[in-house]
Amino acid sequence: MTTSALRLALQLRPISAADNPHIAQVIRTVSAEFGLTADKGYTVADPQLDNLYELYRAEHSAYWVVEHQGKVMGGGGIAPLACSAPDICELQKMYFLPDVRGFGVARELALRAMAHARQRGFRRCYLETTGSLTRAIKLYESLGFERIDNALGCTGHGDCEYRMLKTL
Repeated sequence: MTTSALRLALQLRPISAADNPHIAQVIRTVSAEFGLTADKGYTVADPQLDNLYELYRAEHSAYWVVEHQGKVMGGGGIAPLACSAPDICELQKMYFLPDVRGFGVARELALRAMAHARQRGFRRCYLETTGSLTRAIKLYESLGFERIDNALGCTGHGDCEYRMLKTL
């Protein structure tokens, strides 16, 4: 399949309950690829990882998956930032398998998530990531996120040394 044909075949859609084990596996696979293991406190240790559909049904939250030919290939979500000002949301759990990277789906998903957040009254968007995810950091910077010194909220991601914030 050509690059442009693959991009056209990718579907970005809201998560369903049936997607839970598939997106959890994507997150675990990508985390392992970059050495982001549970013992280091990364998302893969999140006890709710196997129940993202239920987690993102909460008010003002949403999660989308990227699908190709019926297979979940990635995803990302948005939710209110716990333990923070009510106008701050968090871009969360953005993970994509290698086969779908470089096609702009992460950008499209992030833009969709931020639009969702704006529609729900959020004025700022926060995220945490790690320095090993250089392509992700470049994406976030290109979307207007700026690095900040201190963590916001109570995400539980103590080892994510990149904290970024964007005004919506």
